[in-house]
Amino acid sequence: MRSLRDANNGCAWDVQQDFKSIAPYTIEEAYEVVDAIERGNMDDLRDELGDLLLQVVFLAQMADEAGFFRFDDVAGSISEKMVRRHPHVFGSEQERADGIQDGSWERIKEVERSNSGDTSALAGVTKALPALKRAQKLGKRASRVGFDWPDRRGVREKIQEELEELEEAVGTRQADSMEEEFGDLLFAVVNLARHLDIDPEKALTSANYKFERRFRDMEREISSSGKRLKDFTIEALNKFWRAAKRRVG
Repeated sequence: MRSLRDANNGCAWDVQQDFKSIAPYTIEEAYEVVDAIERGNMDDLRDELGDLLLQVVFLAQMADEAGFFRFDDVAGSISEKMVRRHPHVFGSEQERADGIQDGSWERIKEVERSNSGDTSALAGVTKALPALKRAQKLGKRASRVGFDWPDRRGVREKIQEELEELEEAVGTRQADSMEEEFGDLLFAVVNLARHLDIDPEKALTSANYKFERRFRDMEREISSSGKRLKDFTIEALNKFWRAAKRRVG
């Protein structure tokens, strides 16, 4: 990467990049790692992990050039953090003998957050997270300090309330209002997932895969008859859809 970033003999494209231009590629490569895992393809996972590692090296090299930190500092930082957060493995003889303690991971992280100067219960919830994941973390953090429904029935009632408010917003035909209420509904649904101990990001990813699998099967079935999807009514398409569900799950 140092050679690629060399201003005289490197690659023009690599030389032109900065932190912001590389950030989207980093996110994309992380998702491709997850996709390889979901598909259970270890050859692809090996390749995608290499692509993700390249992004880490790329960003670290740019930081090195600017005098901020080096790649070794990145590796050292995460090593120190893992040691700090695992006293039952790396700590004193007594800490190792005591073993892992309930809530110890979060207590250690709370100390780290307080040392950063932000004392909010929501400190450290990264704004760049996917919206579903961030909503899950915000709800979890609020729950730790007692701001939560006592059980999932309260969350279901909240979802119903947000549905009704969305319907009212739809009646006004005001785009901003509809978007706001739809966001509130999604946030409430994420909190239901949290109460059910379900990862909403993972659940939606699985639903996406399932939809794509069934839709592609339906396309193949219709194509084999020499027709196209738009040749059928929605009622007929629903019959093909149900058949696809039986075939591919």
